[in-house]
Amino acid sequence: MRLPNSFGSVYKLSGKRRKPWAARKTVGWKTIEDTMQCHPVYQFIGYYATRAEAISALTAYNENPYDLSIDTITFAEVYEKWSDKHYETIKNSNGYKAAYRICSKLDNMIFKDIKLNHLQAVVDQSGKNTPTLRNLKNLWSLMWEYAVIHEIITPDKRDVIKYVDISNAGNPNAFDRKPFSKKDIKNLWKHSKDNEYISVILILIYTGLRVSELLNLKKEDVHLNERWFYVRTSKTDAGIREVPIAEKLVPLFTKWINKDCDYLICTPEGKHFTYRNYYDSYWIPLMSELSLKQYTPHCTRHTCISLLTEAGVDERIIQKIVGHKGQNVTQIVYTHVDLPNKLEAINKI
Repeated sequence: MRLPNSFGSVYKLSGKRRKPWAARKTVGWKTIEDTMQCHPVYQFIGYYATRAEAISALTAYNENPYDLSIDTITFAEVYEKWSDKHYETIKNSNGYKAAYRICSKLDNMIFKDIKLNHLQAVVDQSGKNTPTLRNLKNLWSLMWEYAVIHEIITPDKRDVIKYVDISNAGNPNAFDRKPFSKKDIKNLWKHSKDNEYISVILILIYTGLRVSELLNLKKEDVHLNERWFYVRTSKTDAGIREVPIAEKLVPLFTKWINKDCDYLICTPEGKHFTYRNYYDSYWIPLMSELSLKQYTPHCTRHTCISLLTEAGVDERIIQKIVGHKGQNVTQIVYTHVDLPNKLEAINKI
């Protein structure tokens, strides 16, 4: 159905979107100097899940027009417009969505009025650690770039992001991360025969891997006969490493290797795990079922370090196994720990 002249327009955006229907009004005309042709200048009313919702919003606007100018657009509205475009270009938007949730205090602020002190307050009061805050700064950088392109703010305003200080980041939950008790580890071994995904928790405990490192580990990088595997992708340079396989893990590795998937750990359908899929569908239900809800995935890494320390393993070897950066130049540059030493260390726990 054709809408009346000057009423505005509604159209569907391409790709898979939560709100694919856009409603817009023509607010002026712009002449392109090279061609001397006039093109309409649009202001968007919003984005909607259905065509009916978009027409309803456009109708409401025509009955009672409100200001669509840059003087009123909020942080939340800029995020909505930016994310509608950006999320369809990336595979995983969870990091950006998590970062946006930290910004709730900015949601209703006029975007152009947001100053450095507002952004710094979000960081200082977030209680989040450095990697999370890096994601937050990345989100802001992309949003501010979007705002410049769409003339919501002037180009000089985007420089404010680089002055946000995340050097004093700290996660208040970090102190709640604790190693699995020996009783709970014993319980995991007991039930691992009944559920192969419990074995994933044990592999994390006895390797010190980050969850992402394990989920992205390919079978081609596992050398089971030699009792080691290679972590090819990690969040830090120190995380790229050779990791020993404890003798007690060999049966668990063998079962996973025999599955039809390029990755060591896979879904029941033989597909590659995303972190969110693993955490929501397996970690949380298993922790609840075993009454171990006090533990997070990162606790497995703490557990490995704790067990190695308790076994009297040299700190430099522990750092090499779990992929921690050394604490001083001597440890980083001059210390070399070969695989036999790592294997000897990991088999002590």
